Amino acid sequence: MKIIIAPDSFKGSLSSIEVADIIEREIKKILPEARIKKFPLADGGEGTVKALVNATQGRIISCYAKDPLGRKIKSFFGILGNKKTAVIEMASASGLPLLSLKERDPLLTTTYGTGELIKGALNQGCRKIIIGIGGSATVDGGAGMAQALGARLLDKNGENLPFGGGNLGKLAKIDLSLFDKRIKKTKIIIASDVTNPLCGKNGAAKVYGPQKGATPAMVETLEKNLFHYARIIKNDLGKEVLNLPGAGAAGGLGAGLCAFLNAKMEKGVELILKAIKFEKHLKNTDFVITGEGKIDAQVKYGKTILGVAKLARKHKIPVIALCGTLTDEAYELHRYGISVLESIISSPMSLEEVMRGNKELLKKKAGELIRLILLSK
Repeated sequence: MKIIIAPDSFKGSLSSIEVADIIEREIKKILPEARIKKFPLADGGEGTVKALVNATQGRIISCYAKDPLGRKIKSFFGILGNKKTAVIEMASASGLPLLSLKERDPLLTTTYGTGELIKGALNQGCRKIIIGIGGSATVDGGAGMAQALGARLLDKNGENLPFGGGNLGKLAKIDLSLFDKRIKKTKIIIASDVTNPLCGKNGAAKVYGPQKGATPAMVETLEKNLFHYARIIKNDLGKEVLNLPGAGAAGGLGAGLCAFLNAKMEKGVELILKAIKFEKHLKNTDFVITGEGKIDAQVKYGKTILGVAKLARKHKIPVIALCGTLTDEAYELHRYGISVLESIISSPMSLEEVMRGNKELLKKKAGELIRLILLSK
């Protein structure tokens, strides 16, 4: 029997690698002769680097970068097994978890560290870079990222702008004379499922600003500044980013990557499944086990398990999806190719109890499902 295990993480609880390992161990106990292939996955957010590096036998590169407040921290990026493609999680340098609650201030936070990671990938000789842009602490439109790569963002006096979205309103001119020339020879792909525009009621400031510490007054400042920033980009770079779908992702980093790096956007999970050649491995597979922490109606808009189910359905392979939280709306996912939905929680318990016992809960549920499959055969 050939089984593919391809879960996302149970966020805040178990990584996708841990989930895949637990399921594999339980299968081996019951079906020691089973042929198992593991593909720990992600959708562009946390875990994207490890998922792609592990699936392609690549390597992790440790490095230093500036955090959202400009402090030097240890960070990382990955190089895939082909040694030509790098993968970056912007959150590893510019992410919200790097700041305490008191430090969250999108008027000041910067994506400069993300630009440093891009430069690190270029220094490794990579000319294709995949950038996952979930979990940002910033609303600077990718300005810091561009500055790290040599862009000069100048005020009316010809002085460099300080970091942070709060300063974008002072931008008068963009000078790319010192911009890293290697970018023109590099393919940049954004892994994101966010379609928000840069500005407006669904834009970066109004939708995501409050999550990053913005007060209502800050949101209005950021909104005005991002609008001004988009106008200068159009004037100086000839790029229209104001209403570009996905430009508002990661506090406008989507806009910055498209404007300065000519990046292209792709759905995170589809990009990752393509990069690891997932469909090729489905040949002669009996069933697929996937999962993530919460399965609800949002899954149908492009989450990991939906990407897995779509490809498996194409080859008429049944899919089992495991999770912690399973909502009533989730059952409509059967029509998208998910054969069985199962929560690892079998009795009422608090979130704290689930988090403490998640490994044991997953182990038990995985074992029971394998036994059921054997009975059906």
